[in-house]
Amino acid sequence: MHNVAAVTFDACLMHLGALRLTVTSLFSHPERGVFLFFADAGPFVEAPKWVNAGDTAWQLTAATLVGLMSLPGLAILYGGLVKKKWALNSAVMCFYAFSIVLIVWSLWGYNMAFGTPAPGMGPIQNWVGIPGPALSASAELGQATIPLLASGMPPMHFAGAALVYFQFVFAAITPLLIAGSVLGRMNFKAWMIFVPVWSTLVYSVGAFWIWGGGWLASIGAVDYSGGYVIHLAAGVSGFVAAAVVGPRLLADRESFEPNNLIMAFAGAGILWLGWNGFNGGDPFYANPDAAGAVLNTNIATAMALLVWLVLDMFAIGKPNAVSMINGMITGLVGITPAAGYVDGYGAIAIGIFAAAIPWFTLNRLGQIGIMKKVDDTLGVLHTHGVAGLIGGLMVGLVGNPAMIEYYSTATTGKNPTPDVSVGGLFYGQGFAQLQHQALAAFSIIVFDAIMTFVILKLISFVVPLRASEPEMEGGDLAIHGVDPMPIFSSPTPLSAAGATGS
Repeated sequence: MHNVAAVTFDACLMHLGALRLTVTSLFSHPERGVFLFFADAGPFVEAPKWVNAGDTAWQLTAATLVGLMSLPGLAILYGGLVKKKWALNSAVMCFYAFSIVLIVWSLWGYNMAFGTPAPGMGPIQNWVGIPGPALSASAELGQATIPLLASGMPPMHFAGAALVYFQFVFAAITPLLIAGSVLGRMNFKAWMIFVPVWSTLVYSVGAFWIWGGGWLASIGAVDYSGGYVIHLAAGVSGFVAAAVVGPRLLADRESFEPNNLIMAFAGAGILWLGWNGFNGGDPFYANPDAAGAVLNTNIATAMALLVWLVLDMFAIGKPNAVSMINGMITGLVGITPAAGYVDGYGAIAIGIFAAAIPWFTLNRLGQIGIMKKVDDTLGVLHTHGVAGLIGGLMVGLVGNPAMIEYYSTATTGKNPTPDVSVGGLFYGQGFAQLQHQALAAFSIIVFDAIMTFVILKLISFVVPLRASEPEMEGGDLAIHGVDPMPIFSSPTPLSAAGATGS
């Protein structure tokens, strides 16, 4: 025991001596101290100081949720809702649009919508951003910003690539919604031209007007997550496209029963939950308003589904499954322009009106006049256009100034800066916001309708807008050369092959 103690004591003295030498070396050569005491710590950090891991993670997660709404969400929703012979074509239109918009968005569309404004002429100012790529190292890894809005919001705490991708999934889903109006007859080659042109000349411009700090934003119009920029635009453009392209075959118009409602409900469920990213990601921060937006989104959606279901039961005596999906969509769309500007009571009100009014326009007004003549396959004008319009206007009524999007640190003093929020008529804020919302809606409707008509007419000089008669009669098999869901007679090729091989 004594020998062991002596050895241990001597070892301690040796370590103390080594420590004394180390400390002496540190004071003599301070530049070595870091490496002597922190030999396993390199001179690296994971990110610049402006990066916030929570905001970055939420922005990328929200973007992925929105992307899932398109693929596979809308692809399988459409694939289930349409007649069997159009299931594959509907999904292919979605996958093509998603892909081409990403290329367009990265090369010039993003900066048209969120970049530095192009020089104006006289009263025409802040109409569009300067086109240009967002693909350089500095653009992808530098701090994200929206030039015209930077002074009215906190600095963003994630890289430019996160913002580019987040905004891309919104740009991508919009033409997919338009597709719902022209399913069952549009020439695929015409669709291939239409999507990138429309995304460039219509979507990016409208996005800049409201989201990029353009002229509508400057007068006070707001759109929390795309009720106007996406859904009103898609509803109007889809209706115009349906009118210009022309109707489906008479046989398809008379009989277009869904081929797989269970698959359609799966797509609808992806849409509903994906919308948490759609609306929850738009404050650009993982903050209280993002949480409020997510809750309000689900409240309005549930209310709208129930309202539409009850109206159907009174009208036809049965709970219509397809109509339930329509009700769900109108709630999601209606709350989109308002999600973070209203409280839960406002979300309930929007859910009621965003379902009841489109139900009436689809089932009553849709059966008379021009509404009946234009073959809007899935009723996009009603479920997206009208619902988005209702939600946007109701911001001017039920916007609650206590729903703070961004908090100010200078609410008092000589030059106070208020918190960022939106107040409507019912909260004592007057008619101003309602007027701004009405002007924004009118501007989007007129611009999108005219531009969509012109784009389609120009495309018609290059390729036919409508599929040929044989293609419309054959559907997937005629257009893509394959039937995704063949119906075999007994015995099937698989069982026959097994029998011959045994």
